[in-house]
Amino acid sequence: MLTFKQKKLLDFLVDYYNENNVYPTFDEMRDFLKIKSKSGIHKLLSSLEEKGYVNRLPHKARALSINSSVNENEKNLPFLGRIAAGNPIEAITGSFEQISVPNYLINNKDEHFSLEVSGDSMVDAGIFDGDIVIIRKTEAANSGDIIVALIDQNEVTLKRFRSFKNSIALEPANKNYKIRLFGEDRVKIQGKLVGLIRKF
Repeated sequence: MLTFKQKKLLDFLVDYYNENNVYPTFDEMRDFLKIKSKSGIHKLLSSLEEKGYVNRLPHKARALSINSSVNENEKNLPFLGRIAAGNPIEAITGSFEQISVPNYLINNKDEHFSLEVSGDSMVDAGIFDGDIVIIRKTEAANSGDIIVALIDQNEVTLKRFRSFKNSIALEPANKNYKIRLFGEDRVKIQGKLVGLIRKF
């Protein structure tokens, strides 16, 4: 399993090579990942090499090769930015970024997207700040499901869903946060949690 940064770098290497028929320089990798030091790129490349994703020739900046079998068990999903698991943040904005995720986290029948968790309100459900959550697009959920909820058309949050007769409860999984109650017309379900990638 790759960390988020390792995945991002691997996807960049594959896309760059497909477009340019040569691998990017260390500076281009650094700029793409917004990492200040070349040593950070060296570490990421070393970890990809250890896991069998890339092969490197020493002392040559562009001397890389990608193990062609590595992407067979993965699929690219839209990465839509950060979602609040804590205090409210603005609604998710559309993004053209992609992240590759293992096939076992998703099914091919439905549409999925991914988000980075911001905050600690879901820690007791095993969801931590910085984790990447895999969401299946749906407008329906059962009580107890963890969902992406759009509140009042402007706030997006990750919470456990509870449905009552005329209201919806969005429950945190952290005793430091309060359950929030809304009228049914104020909450729109945008998707349901189906998987998680831990970011180390």
